[in-house]
Amino acid sequence: MPKTVAEAMTPQPVVVKPQTPLNEAIAILAERRVSGLPVVDDDNRLVGIISETDLMWQETGVTPPAYIMFLDSVIFLKNPATYERDLHKALGQTVGEVMSKDPVTIAPDKPLREAAQILHDRDVRRLPVVDGESHVIGILTRGDIIRAMAASQD
Repeated sequence: MPKTVAEAMTPQPVVVKPQTPLNEAIAILAERRVSGLPVVDDDNRLVGIISETDLMWQETGVTPPAYIMFLDSVIFLKNPATYERDLHKALGQTVGEVMSKDPVTIAPDKPLREAAQILHDRDVRRLPVVDGESHVIGILTRGDIIRAMAASQD
């Protein structure tokens, strides 16, 4: 099995910008048969990630949080801020409005085993690979790790 993230990652992944229209990002995901894309600013620095999970709100919508009334006060049974975030995702028209901010990343020189552990522990499907200045230089998916494992068995 390759020893570092750089040896197993997909270099120069397709990226989108925050101002990219959502329908364009959806088309890229469908055409490329990928489940997520790094979102970068004009300097190619990572600012977020858009995934199938982020886009599900567009189809499913959101349900307002449950609440109870007590002595003329509203007591929410769930965090209303979560509802506001999900509603924003459901109504968003650009990648920047729907993307997840502050994605988990990894450096190219990290051991592949560490990347696999992060993917597992954080329950994410992809890790943007960034250099010291947060420029996206690759992406590592669970599939990349499985392919590396299979190649090492040959």
